[in-house]
Amino acid sequence: MGALLLFMFVFANQVIGGFNTKLPPPTYGNAITILNIDGGGIKGILPTVLLRNLEKALQNVSNDETAALADYFDVITGTSTGGLIAAMLTTPHPNDPSRPLLSPEQIKQFYLDFGPSIFNQTAARKWSPIISHFPKYDGKFLHEKAREILQETRLSDTLTNVVIPAFDILQVHPVIFSSFKVKKVPSLNAKLSDIAIGTSAAPTLLPAYNFTNGDNEFNLIDGALAASSPAFLAVNEVMQELEEKNYDFIPVNPNEPTKFVLLSLGCGRTGTPGHNTSVVNQYTATKWAPFLLSGLLEAARDIVEYNLESIFPSLQSSENYYLRIEEYSLDQTLTADNATIENMEKLIKAGEDLLEQRVKILNVTSFTHHEKPSELDTNAEALQGLAEILYKEQQLRLKTKSIMEKRGRPFVDAITSPLRMFGME
Repeated sequence: MGALLLFMFVFANQVIGGFNTKLPPPTYGNAITILNIDGGGIKGILPTVLLRNLEKALQNVSNDETAALADYFDVITGTSTGGLIAAMLTTPHPNDPSRPLLSPEQIKQFYLDFGPSIFNQTAARKWSPIISHFPKYDGKFLHEKAREILQETRLSDTLTNVVIPAFDILQVHPVIFSSFKVKKVPSLNAKLSDIAIGTSAAPTLLPAYNFTNGDNEFNLIDGALAASSPAFLAVNEVMQELEEKNYDFIPVNPNEPTKFVLLSLGCGRTGTPGHNTSVVNQYTATKWAPFLLSGLLEAARDIVEYNLESIFPSLQSSENYYLRIEEYSLDQTLTADNATIENMEKLIKAGEDLLEQRVKILNVTSFTHHEKPSELDTNAEALQGLAEILYKEQQLRLKTKSIMEKRGRPFVDAITSPLRMFGME
């Protein structure tokens, strides 16, 4: 029975929307690969520096200058500005649909070129968080550019699976735009431009976003209110696919545990200043509001890290690989909407400096971050090691898939039919 299952899981490849030709489904390999990008407004510049470094490492290890991140990750997830980056990384190029529209370097240039117009400081000077009854920025330029760049691309068109959260303020619950759900819930198969605008609609900064898709209406605000760091959300999406017996994700050997390779990138944290009880007990509701919002978002990120550090007990093990890269002491002036040339250059420098810093992990008892004692000294070296893992995984899948395809589709149909007998289809 074990041998039969082995063949069934290898051959039963039901292709789901999103897989490109360079990365066969995980069932042909040893692990499920996930890339996460947090939210952070203009601070999205910082993870683009890290992503460029990883993509360059992948191009070097594969000896392929066209290699792209979507060729190596089964799932790319992001929230707010991270959702916008995820959309850009996975939108097919109109001249070659097998390649992404933009590279990390080009996405970084997008922020440099258009960030000052998205977060127009001149237009925002009269805005006050206390007395103003409208968002600080009107969002029109962001909406225009998102539609211009992403065009008519829909969630089902992406080069790999995408998971982007938002929050519906009319329904008062999260909305998870997931490649895994579009067949079951067609209304989620929205345009990437609408999804990117919706997940980026940070309260007080950008207006809430309304759009319709078919008969469904969405009233969205920032995905960070649902998941400021959606890495754990992406893991859950994959686990649901395993629970529902999606053969693309079931290991060749069903007796082996599911393995994950997860890279999670932050946009930099300035930290929320602490307050003692004697101070906060004097706060008015207005004084509490900004502290609560920033504090809750920071806490949500820490809880995600806590959960992931618990799932992946070591940075690198025989079972899983989890790498979190974040700047925890970003300059206080580098806020989510400070898009001056000077500050954007500081964000690039912060990303470059972060590459040279040692890998840090969260202490799940004290919620403090400390350097990980391991062979991987710096984040740049960790990304190089990750590139080698991703390349080996890709090559294993391609080789396994090629061997199986040589045996012919009729044989595939013959061995998958017993699935119905055991109620596994």
